[in-house]
Amino acid sequence: MTCAACVSRVEKRLAKLEGVTATVNLATGNARISHPPEITPEILVATVERAGYTAEPPRPPEPEAGSEASEPSEPAEARESAEARRRLLVTALLSVPVLVLSMVPDLQFRNWQWLCFALAAPVATWGSWPFHGRALRGLRHASATMDTLVSLGVTAAFAWSTYALFIGGAGDPGMRMPFSFLPSAGDDIPHIYLEAAVGVPLFVLTGRFLEARARSGTGQAMRALAGLAVKDVTVRVDGKERLIPVEQLRVGQEFVVRPGERVATDGVVVSGSSALDLSLVTGESDPVEVAPGQAVVGGAVNAGGLLTVRATAVGRDTQLARITELVTEAQAGKARAQRLADSVAGGFVPVVLTLAVTILGFWLGAGADPQAAITACVAILVVACPCALGLATPTALLAATGRGAQLGVLVSGPQALETLRHIDTVILDKTGTLTTGRMSVTQVTVVPGGLGERTVLRLAGAVERGSEHPLGRAITAYAERAFPEEPLPEVTEFAATAGMGVRGLVEGHQVEVVTPGDDLPETLTRALADAEASARTVVRVRVDGVDEALIALGDVTRPGSYRAVDRLKRLGVTPVLATGDREAVADAVADELGIVEVYARCTPESKAELVRRLRVEDRRVAVIGDGVNDAAALAGADLGIAMGSGTDVAIGAADVTLVRGDIESVADAIGLARRTLGTIRANLIWAFGYNAVTVPLAAVGWLNPMVAAAAMSLSSLLVVGNSLRLRAWQPPAARRTGARVGQAGQVRQGEQRS
Repeated sequence: MTCAACVSRVEKRLAKLEGVTATVNLATGNARISHPPEITPEILVATVERAGYTAEPPRPPEPEAGSEASEPSEPAEARESAEARRRLLVTALLSVPVLVLSMVPDLQFRNWQWLCFALAAPVATWGSWPFHGRALRGLRHASATMDTLVSLGVTAAFAWSTYALFIGGAGDPGMRMPFSFLPSAGDDIPHIYLEAAVGVPLFVLTGRFLEARARSGTGQAMRALAGLAVKDVTVRVDGKERLIPVEQLRVGQEFVVRPGERVATDGVVVSGSSALDLSLVTGESDPVEVAPGQAVVGGAVNAGGLLTVRATAVGRDTQLARITELVTEAQAGKARAQRLADSVAGGFVPVVLTLAVTILGFWLGAGADPQAAITACVAILVVACPCALGLATPTALLAATGRGAQLGVLVSGPQALETLRHIDTVILDKTGTLTTGRMSVTQVTVVPGGLGERTVLRLAGAVERGSEHPLGRAITAYAERAFPEEPLPEVTEFAATAGMGVRGLVEGHQVEVVTPGDDLPETLTRALADAEASARTVVRVRVDGVDEALIALGDVTRPGSYRAVDRLKRLGVTPVLATGDREAVADAVADELGIVEVYARCTPESKAELVRRLRVEDRRVAVIGDGVNDAAALAGADLGIAMGSGTDVAIGAADVTLVRGDIESVADAIGLARRTLGTIRANLIWAFGYNAVTVPLAAVGWLNPMVAAAAMSLSSLLVVGNSLRLRAWQPPAARRTGARVGQAGQVRQGEQRS
C-alpha cells in the first residue's frame, strides 16, 4: 500500500464479505479484521489479493537463538529496503546529469538532449517500475492509486519528450532549451520534459525512502518492548540449575535472575533481595526494591543481588505481553478525522484522473500549445497524490502510543484519545487509587466478654484470605504477623458481596467481615466514632450472627495524589471522589487533596448511577478505579481508566491503563491526548490544504511537474516529521523538575520530586 486510496480499497473489499469489518493501517501495513468463523484467513488473504495487493497472516515467532532450527531467511522488509536503496541510488546517478543540463542552459552542449534521453530512458522504465507495476495491477483490478498518478505522469512526460525529440524538432543538434520553475510554452522553442520524467520518480523514491525511515522511528517503542522479551532462562530443578528456552518455562517453576539480567516472566521472589529497574516496562524511573514474597514483572532489569523467582504467569498472560498487545491494538485504530480522510481518498484518485483529462482537453480546446497542456496535465497527476492524507493519523498514533507506553500510559486506541481530550470530570476511587491501597490494621476493638482479640483476628484473617480487596489482604497479613506460630485455619463456603464484605465458614463458625451498620453495641459504636474521627476505615466482625469486634484500618494517600489532583484542575478537569467508605473517611481524604465534590458510601450500583447522572448533566466523565466494584462504573463512563495494579476485571473494562499505578499519570494521559489530537489535526489540515493550493496551480499551468513531484514528497515528509515530534513529548511536571529523556525514552529525574 502506498496511499490512503489503497487503504480505502482494501477496507471496502474486505467489508463486502458478510460479517467482516476491517481497519487497515497505512503506517504499519497491518489490518485488524473481525470476521465470523466461516470466513477463514485464507479467504481474507484471497480477498486482499483480488483487490490488487498481497497479504499474509501474522507470522509465527522466529526460532530462538541457539536452537537447532535453520537460520531464518532475511526478512522481506529488509530485502525490500535494500532493493529500494539500490533503485534510489541508480536513479539518482542517472537523473542528476539530466536535471543539471535541463535546468542550466549555459551547460547545454551540442546534442545534450540525446545524452539526457539515454540517461532518462532507464529511469522512466526500470527506475519507475515500482509505480508502473502497481499501476498495472490496479488497472487489472479496476482501481487507481497514487502509483497510477505517478506512473501516468512519468509516462506522459517521457512520451512527450520522445515525440518532441524524434518528430517535434527538439532533436536538432544545436537545440537550446531555457528552464523556469513556472512552465512556459508557445515561445517557438520545442520543449522536452526529461527533467520531469526523471525528477518525478527521483523525488518520489527519495520521499518514500525517507518516509519509511521516519515511519520506522515511530515504531521504536514497539521494538523496545519486543526487545525486553527474554529468550533463555535459568531454572532450578531438584536443586540444579539448567538453561532452557523461555517458551518451556511453566507456571510454578523457579528460575534464577542474576545481576544485570532481565526477569524472564512475571513471578514472586522466593529468595534474595535486589532493586529492579522497571523503566522500560512501566515507565517508573526509580528502581524498586524487592524481597521474598513480593511480585516482580517480566522484562525488568535486576540491578542488584541474586534473585530466585517463582513464575506466576507465562507467555501471553504476562504484564509485558498485555502491554505489547494493548499498544498494538491501539495503533491499529483510526481517529474520526482519519476515517473521513480515508473515505475522501477512496474517490480522490478517480477525481484527479478526470480532472487531469479535463484540463488537458480544456487547454487543447482553447488553442493552447500542446506542450503547455501536457505540462498542466502531468503536474496535476503528480502533485495530487494523497500520501499525506493516509499518513496523517497512523504516524501520529504510532508515535503517541509508543510514547505513552514509555510513560506508563496505555491507551486502547484513537477513540480513547479523542474522548480523553474532551474529559471535563474525573471520578476517583479512594482505596488503591488516591491512596496506596496498602492498608494496615491500626486498632482492634472487641466486645467485652466475647471471643477475645486473638480468636477474632484468626477467624477474620482466615475468611479474608479469599478476598482480593486491600482491606481483606491487610487483615489477613496482620493476623499472620500477630500469630506467626499458628497458621490461619481454612475457610469454606466463602462468598463476597461487592461493596459490603465477605463471609465464610471457619472451624465450624459462620464468620462475617462487613461494613458497620447502625445496630452496633455501645462499645463498638464509641470505637467507630473515634476511628471515623481519625479518618480510619472500619469493618465489623460477626461470628455466628453476633458482633464480636471492630477493626480499624489506616491508609495513606499516594505520594503523587495531590500533584495529580492539582494538575487535573489546571487542565480544567473537575475531580470527584466516590468511595464506599463512610463520610468522615472520604471527607478527610478530600480535604487533604483539595477535592470539593465528594460521594461516600458508594456501592457499585450507586457509582454507576453517579456516572449516568453526571453524563445527563452534559459532563464528559472519566472513571478511575482498580477493583471489581469499579468495573460497572468504568464501563458506563465516557472513558474508563484502570490502575495497572488493579484487577483484570477493572483493566478489561477500561479504555486507558496506568501501568505504574501512579495517579499522576492521568494528567500525563490527558496532556498527551491533547497534543496528539492537535498533531493529527495539523497533519490533516496540511494534507487537505496542500492539495487545495497545489492542484489549482497545476491546473492553470503555474507548476512545473518536477517541482510538483518535490512538493508531493515534501508534504508526506512534513506530516511524518510533525508526528515524530510526539516521541519527545514530556509531561509539564517532568519539564519543571528538570527531567531528561534517556535513549529508551524513559524519564530520569535529575533530583527527587517533591
